[in-house]
Amino acid sequence: MDDSGSTVPRRQLGRYLRELRENAYVTVSAAAKELEWSAPRIWRYETGQVSMHPNDVEAMCRVYGASRETIETLRALARETKAHGWWHSYGEAIKDWFKLYVGLEAAATRIRHYEVNLVPGLVQTVEYMTEVIATDSPQLSEAERTAKVEVRLRRQRLLARAIPRAPQLDVILSEAVLRRPLNDRVAMVRQLEALVVTSHQHNIRLRVLPLRAGLFRWAQSGTFTMLDFPIDVREPEPTTIYMDGPCGAVYLDKAHEIQTYEDAWRSLGDRALDEEESRELIAAIAREMSDEA
Repeated sequence: MDDSGSTVPRRQLGRYLRELRENAYVTVSAAAKELEWSAPRIWRYETGQVSMHPNDVEAMCRVYGASRETIETLRALARETKAHGWWHSYGEAIKDWFKLYVGLEAAATRIRHYEVNLVPGLVQTVEYMTEVIATDSPQLSEAERTAKVEVRLRRQRLLARAIPRAPQLDVILSEAVLRRPLNDRVAMVRQLEALVVTSHQHNIRLRVLPLRAGLFRWAQSGTFTMLDFPIDVREPEPTTIYMDGPCGAVYLDKAHEIQTYEDAWRSLGDRALDEEESRELIAAIAREMSDEA
């Protein structure tokens, strides 16, 4: 196996290529014959075992009848498979590159998220996400903001899907997240109340890290997400660590990187309130904020 570079873009590129092939109703053997390659070579590409040359990606895309836009996007992703670490600056391609994370999120069986500043997108109310988007991107038109809200709402559907089974979502929130109000205090109360309701969902575990908890291991890590994937497959995918910011995102999947964040998550878990205590604290803060509104 080629182990140079990050496996994250390789694995996602493989997913895209497999989906293109299947949607075109082309079998692996038929694709191999058309491309004059071996079937194992296509399998290695589709499972992200090796990096790909952009020209090979284009050849596969043409066999599958992909659009020019798709070809250029996947060629760019192929170039990232050569990188030794993966950081992508969103720039103008934010929609294409955010698909990388969304694809990984949808494929995960467990999503672990530690949040320092905001209610996580997967459990935000419409009012909360609307204010966050408006604050971050005041230059957007109302239609553009609405489109961003719709994308986030579509992402939330994965927590209620039946097939494939919805992932487990484990969230640890800093107490500061709960006490940082929206401009609309009443909307913030509704967000807190929604968190209490959401925390009862069978596949969602929500805990609060109280301000009194003190330091935890690797506290300088800030907000992060850990994506765990199915292990009952021939080539199980490693846990992937994801962090993003206003200028881009970083993906980590090397063994020592995963261990560092496993240590951080374990330390957070040791200091966080349990689920019932967390619900009680969230409800109490909601009452305080309601009295102030």
